[in-house]
Amino acid sequence: MTTETPYDTPPSRRRPTLLKALIFIVLMAAITAGLLAAASLLRSKEGPKIATVEPQPLAVSVSPVEYLTELDIEELFTGIAEARRTSRLGFQTGGRIERIDVRVGDTVKAGQTIARLDTRGLGAQLASARAVVEEARAAHQLALDTAERQRQLQAQGHVSAQRVEEFVAQATTAMARVEAARAQADTLRVQIDLASITAPYDGVIVSRFADEGAIAGPGQAILELVEAGDLEARIGVSARIVPELVPGETYTLEAETGPVEAPLRSVTGVVDASQRTVAAVFDVPASSGVPAGSLVRLKMQRKLQEKGFWVPLKALSSANRGMWTVYAVVGEGDDWRAQPRLVEMVYPAGERAFVRGPVEAGDRIIVDGLQRVTPGARVLPREVQRAETANGG
Repeated sequence: MTTETPYDTPPSRRRPTLLKALIFIVLMAAITAGLLAAASLLRSKEGPKIATVEPQPLAVSVSPVEYLTELDIEELFTGIAEARRTSRLGFQTGGRIERIDVRVGDTVKAGQTIARLDTRGLGAQLASARAVVEEARAAHQLALDTAERQRQLQAQGHVSAQRVEEFVAQATTAMARVEAARAQADTLRVQIDLASITAPYDGVIVSRFADEGAIAGPGQAILELVEAGDLEARIGVSARIVPELVPGETYTLEAETGPVEAPLRSVTGVVDASQRTVAAVFDVPASSGVPAGSLVRLKMQRKLQEKGFWVPLKALSSANRGMWTVYAVVGEGDDWRAQPRLVEMVYPAGERAFVRGPVEAGDRIIVDGLQRVTPGARVLPREVQRAETANGG
C-alpha cells in the first residue's frame, strides 16, 4: 500500500484549494482597508473628532467676607473638684482582722474606731510584761532594803564602806531592770493601740478592700476615707491668663450641678511639663452640692488683637502644614470660578472659626458643598442664581 503526499496530488486537485486561500486573503485585505478608512475619517489635524461639552456650573452658597481687627473670645478651662484630703487606711502591724465597723458610704467622725485586729496574742504578752515589771519592782525594793541595813551596820562598824556601795549598786541595777520591763510593757500597749484604725478626720468611707477574718499585712490598705466638707478644684489654665487671676476673688465655675461661686485660693505659677498649664486652686463650698470627683470649668473672657474673619467650619478643607483652604468665587467674563485660598485658623469656636489669609474684604466665600468643588470649576453663587431667575434668565 502506498501513501499519497501533497506533492503527489495532481494539479487538477490542488487548484480549488489555492483559489479559496486567495479569496480569503483578498477579503481580509478589503476589511482592513475599510477599517483604516473609517478611522481616518474620524480624525482631524487637531486629533480625534470627539465632541466636548463643558459641564453646567455648580450652584453654591456663598457668604461675603467681613474683616475684624479684634475679637472677644471665651476660653474654657477644665479641672476636677476633689476632697482636700483622701487617705487609704491600714494597720501598721499585720494580723487577722477581727472586725470592720463601717461600710462604703458611711460617715465617720475624727477619732472614731472603725476597724480592729485580733490582739489576744499581744494581750498575753502584755500580761507577761506586767508580771516582769512587778518582779523587777520587788527585786528593786529588796535591794533598797538591803542597802539600808548595810548602812546601819556600817554605822556600828560591822561592815566596810565598800560592802555598802556594792548593795547600793545592786539597788541601782534593779531599778534599771524595772525601767526596762516598763518599756517592754509600753511597747506592747502601743502595738495594741495600733491594732485598731481610727478616723483621722471627719469624712466618708468610699472604698473597702478587706473583710473580717482576712490576714492584713503591715501597711496594707483596708479602707479609703475622703474628707467631708469643702472641696478644692484644681484647674489647669494657660500661662497667658495667669496675670488676670487674683487670689481671694470669687469666680463662677460651671459644674454638673450648675454654676458655683468659688474663691480662688492660689495659683501655683509653675507650668506643668505634661499639660503645659498652670494650676489654679479654687475652694468649692460644701453648700454647693458638688460631688467630689466632678468636672468643673472656668470661663475667661479676653480680647484677641488679630485681623481676620469668621467662616463656617464646613467652608474649610484641610491643606498642608496645618493650613486650611477656602474657595473664593471670582468672576471671569460671564462665568464665576472657584479659586482656592490658603488661610490660617486663629481661633475655633463651635461650628465656625476665625481665620486669616489672602482674602479681601467683600470677597465671597463658598460655605457649603465643598466636596463637589474643584479648583477653577465653574460655579453659580446662589445670590446670582436667584437674581437671574427673578429677571427671567
